Amino acid sequence: MTGTKNVLIIEDDPNIADLVDIHLKDMGYGLDHAPDGPAGLEKARHGAYDLIILDLMLPRLDGFEVCKRIRAENTYTPILMLTAKSEELDKVLGLELGADDYLTKPFSIRELLARIKAIFRRMEADERKAARAQSPKQLVYGELTLYPEKRKVMLDGKALELTAKEYDLLALFAANPGRTYSRRELLDLVWGYQFDGYEHTVNSHINRLRSKIEKNPSEPRFVKTVWGVGYRFAEPEEL
Repeated sequence: MTGTKNVLIIEDDPNIADLVDIHLKDMGYGLDHAPDGPAGLEKARHGAYDLIILDLMLPRLDGFEVCKRIRAENTYTPILMLTAKSEELDKVLGLELGADDYLTKPFSIRELLARIKAIFRRMEADERKAARAQSPKQLVYGELTLYPEKRKVMLDGKALELTAKEYDLLALFAANPGRTYSRRELLDLVWGYQFDGYEHTVNSHINRLRSKIEKNPSEPRFVKTVWGVGYRFAEPEEL
């Protein structure tokens, strides 16, 4: 990731938006602001942003729905969700809809900037890994085919609509068939250390992934349960 990083903040509180604007511009970032859900969604769809800071409680269209719609079209741009609520359910729902991190209001600007820097560091590290890796053009497992460079998945010749985290889970499994991962390992590898303690969100993502790639999710061929441990992807000979 090179050049100026552009950030979109979707926030209805002008005081928060102005404060973030001042500090991000001091750090050399470009900032764009939307005051409500529909305006933010429009900017997210048509702008080129390196990060979206998304408030949960927005007028006209709440942050959950905005996040869901963004992720339906854009699996790459990280989303940092802001919420005035501290209930675990809100955090888990935000993560499952595709948010990459969350911050509970009230927060210090120093903490917000630290989270933003951490997100950009992870993105840059991922880009360096991707540049070094010799990724295969495709991974084929029976009727299931992954195209890592395009983050595309085909099943029986039809493209699958996967969320960012569903794809990341599947790609990790498919690149390491036969290896068993615990829920904590999957949480660390796919979501990151900051989501420690939310292992149950892995289960819900596995269930949704199975509903999309398995003909019979109750008897999965691809993503196997290793009872008492976690999950693994079937080895080629099993398919």
